Amino acid sequence: MIRSVLVANRGEIARRVMATCRRLGIETVAVHSDADADLPFVAEADRAVRLPGSTPAETYLRADLVLQAARASGADAVHPGYGFLSENADFARAVVEAGLTWIGPSPASIEAMGDKIRAKELMLDAGVPQLDRLEPTAVTAADLPVIVKASAGGGGRGMRVVRELDDLEAAVKLAADEAASAFGDPTVFVERFFERGRHVEVQVVGTPEGVVVLGERDCSLQRRHQKVVEEAPAPGLREETWRALHEAARRAADAIDYRGAGTVEFLMDAASQEFFFLEMNTRLQVEHPVTEQVFGIDLVEAQIAVAEGLPLPDPRREPQGHAIEVRLYAEDPAADYQPQSGLLTAFDVPGADVAFTVDPGPSGLRLDAGFAAGTEVGTHYDAMLAKVIAWAPTRRQAARSLAGALRRARIHGVRTNRDQLVALLEDEAFLRGDVSTAFLGERDWVAPVDDDRVGRAAMAAAIGLAEAARAERVVQTRIPVAWRNVPSQPQLTWFEHPDGDLAVAWWGGRDGYRIEGLDGAVVAAAPDEVTLESGGVRATYRLVVPPGGAGTVEVDGPDGHVALDVIPRFIDPADAVASGSLLAPMPGTVVRVAVEAGATVAAGDTVLVLEAMKMQHAVAAPHDGVVAEVGVAAGQQVAAGDVLAVVEPVEDSTADEGVQA
Repeated sequence: MIRSVLVANRGEIARRVMATCRRLGIETVAVHSDADADLPFVAEADRAVRLPGSTPAETYLRADLVLQAARASGADAVHPGYGFLSENADFARAVVEAGLTWIGPSPASIEAMGDKIRAKELMLDAGVPQLDRLEPTAVTAADLPVIVKASAGGGGRGMRVVRELDDLEAAVKLAADEAASAFGDPTVFVERFFERGRHVEVQVVGTPEGVVVLGERDCSLQRRHQKVVEEAPAPGLREETWRALHEAARRAADAIDYRGAGTVEFLMDAASQEFFFLEMNTRLQVEHPVTEQVFGIDLVEAQIAVAEGLPLPDPRREPQGHAIEVRLYAEDPAADYQPQSGLLTAFDVPGADVAFTVDPGPSGLRLDAGFAAGTEVGTHYDAMLAKVIAWAPTRRQAARSLAGALRRARIHGVRTNRDQLVALLEDEAFLRGDVSTAFLGERDWVAPVDDDRVGRAAMAAAIGLAEAARAERVVQTRIPVAWRNVPSQPQLTWFEHPDGDLAVAWWGGRDGYRIEGLDGAVVAAAPDEVTLESGGVRATYRLVVPPGGAGTVEVDGPDGHVALDVIPRFIDPADAVASGSLLAPMPGTVVRVAVEAGATVAAGDTVLVLEAMKMQHAVAAPHDGVVAEVGVAAGQQVAAGDVLAVVEPVEDSTADEGVQA
């Protein structure tokens, strides 16, 4: 019987495994990097062991350190979570050889499916439909479009879609570099790409008595080949399709004598519903909660039961209702999904009254989060903050409930994809089940800026700042806010917003506040809450004002959240940067510098490549010009806003020639 489980992972999945262990009366051990020391999963474990360093290679990918932690803490079992060492057969074998219980499939099963090239050969023998593998050097224009994939990886890393033959070589190199960084193996392969495919996967649990199939999930809504929205059951499948899918998954698991929880993934043609084997993930999936909600089974408990040689918890044999999960990422969809980092100053999803549990609770909302308010979102790991899951009797009800919960959420400190998720869940095509892997790319999901919404938020922020300044006074406390000798002239409060700077003109006095452009009145004012009336309609805005009025004002109102950076009246000259400076868009590591000082570049040329949150990001020249300065080198850590290089524009000599003529 297992007494103590070391969770060889971090964040949300570590908390998820620990929640089941606590319910079963099993002690837990966390391992953590220095960057993760203050995250909730460390505090929630019964014991915690530090892994010195911050990068995955220094910490969570060090099998030797993880095993040392297991011995030091007295753990008698290891649960790998997902990612990192979860599909590393050598690690699984080392755990078993150390006399510990491995909560996962056998090392042989992991090896069989860990190499995607070998896995495809095995599935061909088992009669599982699949696409032909193409050698990168043999791809022709007739084969396009194709997708380059990492043989040892997943999660969208080491993947590139190629639509032009001239782009193939560069795509293979980038995919191989990402694969080597994420998985330690640069091997890649190429196969045909479906522009409008569906990503459908089947949950299996292998036992000595046979393979139990727990339905399918649709994970088609993706960006950068990483899943964003997942649901169970998959919408719109014909009966013959899902029966064939389930049987193919059963054959795949049987072919390798699989034990424990696993997922068989398929690529499906959206129109014909013809499907092909993609891979088998020999671990728990990120999206496992939607299966738990509709089948009423705790999949972590099932993993532990198989590891202990006990019968499975009895799941429902047919799914009930519908569950939808969204991945809440710290990223900016308006900036090509650029990862974000920083202090998460507020994190609350009202109505999500359960977490990490099969029971959907009264609201049907579940929150599985790796972060909490007051924790730091770093750059060393994946950008996912949390998963928000909704269960309801019907798909439309689940989508509506989930969209409402996200809209009411208070998330401050970093930009997220929350607004995009709401737009997806409320989209009529999505609600019809007309989904594919091209769904996010077929139109612009970044909503146009609502100037009125931002303007009203800025008005509330300006008044909140004024009230905060009043509260901080220690002298002349009886003088009205914003009193001035020339009362005809308004006070001006300037804000920076991603879509442009804006100013709020306002007056204060004994009779309260007046705001230019507000068709109504300031009904109530406090540093943390302002009520405005406009056109006879009142709206209350909740505020978080920075100390001293310098920083970001977070505004939550009936129209959603707006973050506004206060523009100081006077700017320190030392903060100015040279024209043409390329600034680091996020903290990260310089992977490659593509140019030298003095080189001539064209607009869009890659100047250098940054790696942050396990993804590589090219920093391009903003215009034609000459590289005047390169201030970083490969391997260097940079902070957001650091000057990486300076590209001076080329002088336009044609204008002078025209004048001389």
